[in-house]
Amino acid sequence: MKLVVAVIHDRDQKRASEKLRGAGYKFTKVASTGGFLREGNVTMLIGAEEADVDRLLGLLNESTKTREQYLNVLPPEATPVGTFMASPVKVQVGGAIAFVLDVERFERF
Repeated sequence: MKLVVAVIHDRDQKRASEKLRGAGYKFTKVASTGGFLREGNVTMLIGAEEADVDRLLGLLNESTKTREQYLNVLPPEATPVGTFMASPVKVQVGGAIAFVLDVERFERF
């Protein structure tokens, strides 16, 4: 048994949820926030048999995508007000990151 922990951007989470549900996977969604951009994410906890992990990861890959977004970088706190001109920086957002963990024991109550 494996536990897949997938961190999915808010824009992709509905499509990913529908794809996983349609394939018969059960999961728990936990709201989370990204550390760099401070945008909303969903962390999904998905249990799967070892033989199903590649299929599960394929569904996540099909239902999520990265996109480019411009971000205005905030000035360092020591900079006096009005002396810093923010210039947009292109960053990759969206998509998903998945961690596959071994499960020693699984119980359903």
